[in-house]
Amino acid sequence: MQLPSFLEVYKGLISTDSISSTDPSWDHGNEKVIEKMAQWFKDLGFSVEVVEVEPGKHNMVAKMGSGEGGLLLAGHSDTVPFDEGRWNFDPHALTEHNNRFYGLGTADMKGFFAFVYEAAKKMDWSKQTKPLYVLATCDEETTMLGARHFTENAPFKPDYCIIGEPTSLVPIRGHKGHVANAVRVTGKSGHSSDPALGVNAIEIMHEVLFALMQLRDKLVKEYHHPGFAIPSPTLNLGHIHGGDSANRICGCCELHYDVRPLPGISLDGLDNMLRSALKEVEAKWPGRIEITPLHEPIPGYECQHDHPFIGGMESVCETESQTVNYCTEAPFLQELCPTLVLGPGSIDQAHQPDEFLSFDFIDPTIDVLSKSIRKYCF
Repeated sequence: MQLPSFLEVYKGLISTDSISSTDPSWDHGNEKVIEKMAQWFKDLGFSVEVVEVEPGKHNMVAKMGSGEGGLLLAGHSDTVPFDEGRWNFDPHALTEHNNRFYGLGTADMKGFFAFVYEAAKKMDWSKQTKPLYVLATCDEETTMLGARHFTENAPFKPDYCIIGEPTSLVPIRGHKGHVANAVRVTGKSGHSSDPALGVNAIEIMHEVLFALMQLRDKLVKEYHHPGFAIPSPTLNLGHIHGGDSANRICGCCELHYDVRPLPGISLDGLDNMLRSALKEVEAKWPGRIEITPLHEPIPGYECQHDHPFIGGMESVCETESQTVNYCTEAPFLQELCPTLVLGPGSIDQAHQPDEFLSFDFIDPTIDVLSKSIRKYCF
């Protein structure tokens, strides 16, 4: 049987739409791309299981070898939506231009599975002693549904896990979490000529903002992690909208904000701090302030710098590990085993028009993956 080439697999991944979005009009599921991956890895000799997590949303787990432990190579199969008017290339086609691969998912990150496939295809499995697993998840770009489901129902426990997000092949041993909430203030509209006719939601939101800025200062003072370039949690006031006319008392105002907690800060503890910060304002304005999450919160993650796995992968990559501020599925997979984030391409290309991956990453990525498989499965 003629196995497809690296380029054929890469093209197949990028050309198969797998957009996930909280907007149903954009959400297309990942069933078709998972079907392709499942067949490719079956043809290589892997045993493959596809799990439907929700209608149209699938995880794939492929396994080569038997026994306990081993290495898990993981990543998400979905992509973000795109703004077609800002792309100079077809997002759903792999375009080779200027020594780069252009296309949606080339860097972030379903293109990673082409590198895994190529490394596995070139491997001599005759001396394998521990299993190699490949996990492709759904909905990382929205709810982390696939990673959450896999972790809760994992049928095996690998020794180590590598998540192939774009890190420019620098091992990432930790990142902050992400919590995003909406604060909605409901006032009472009325004619601006008589303030007593209404309750101005913007004025109440002013008190909310003051309380959140005090919380931001508290987080900076009380939490510190020297391993991060930005060593404290951050709180960002990202979006606000209220009212509709200068001559009306504002009846409704909504704020969206996010917090990026350090590893070790519990999500429940953070939620308690957020609620406590607004306690006095809520008491002053009973029933007028509502806090709702914009998505499921994501905890911070860290694999200790002195862990043998981190040292081993620093040797493989000939690069020291780092920490970053963006989020991945690592907090969930870290529940199973020591986990790091390591993959081709730059995070600067993620979620951008004309997303690309440089040809310079092809051979080094296949080399790093091959060495990692040999190190932890042979």
